[in-house]
Amino acid sequence: MSATVFLIVLATAALHAGWNALVKGSSDKTASAVAICLAAAVVAALVLPFVAQPARASWPFIAGSVALQTVYYSLVAAAYSRTDMSQAYPIMRGGAPLIVALLAGVVFHESLPPLGWLGIALISGGLVGLAFLARGGSRAGVAFALANALVIASYTLCDGLGVRRSDAPVGYTLWIFLLTAPPVLIWAGTWQGRTLADRIVRHARVGLVGGLGTMLSYGAVLWAMTQAPVAMVAALRETSILFATAISALILGERVGAGRILSVVVVALGAGLLRLA
Repeated sequence: MSATVFLIVLATAALHAGWNALVKGSSDKTASAVAICLAAAVVAALVLPFVAQPARASWPFIAGSVALQTVYYSLVAAAYSRTDMSQAYPIMRGGAPLIVALLAGVVFHESLPPLGWLGIALISGGLVGLAFLARGGSRAGVAFALANALVIASYTLCDGLGVRRSDAPVGYTLWIFLLTAPPVLIWAGTWQGRTLADRIVRHARVGLVGGLGTMLSYGAVLWAMTQAPVAMVAALRETSILFATAISALILGERVGAGRILSVVVVALGAGLLRLA
């Protein structure tokens, strides 16, 4: 993996941790998650006319990604409503890269060097260790986070295939964010009722910042998947836990003990190995 791709994916990891912290720190997790999704869709609609459009072969993957992203947003809100970010986030993000790595050989016909496998294993292991060290959660929160790990792995594989067929990574990304907003809004409106619109307006600032963050983050990741093996990009992105742990401790006031610090060091070591692989 080149230094440029490595640094860009690390930057996306920081952005991703940031918008997750916005949702967790909000008094209304569902409204914040929906506001972020809607803000990203508005930005996408404004930018789409000025970028190259994805090839026809990529549209089935866009449709699949939209369906999976809708489930993802709902599970993020459900998990953060029931357990700490420092527990839910590592579970959601920790299992996904290992699943992607195991399936990438079949799906993408990619082979990883031994250092790549070791780096992915360390990142996944460190993240799972963080999850088990966390306290104050609930079984339901853990269950939602585990389910989301499967969803994350699924849309990563789907988009890894789709963006390589699109010939337009930016257009591919923007269409995903634009088309994800309507089903997310329908889901939230069905469960939250008539008060949802007012609550979204109250969280408009969170939505705008988070929407830009998630769009830039995921767009850069999809571009990176056209430049490096998907499994390595997916694993490196999950170094977002380094930033999420710092945010949890310094901003959200969650406890971070020696065990969590050790797990974060393991994740950082895995990221270093991916750079060398």
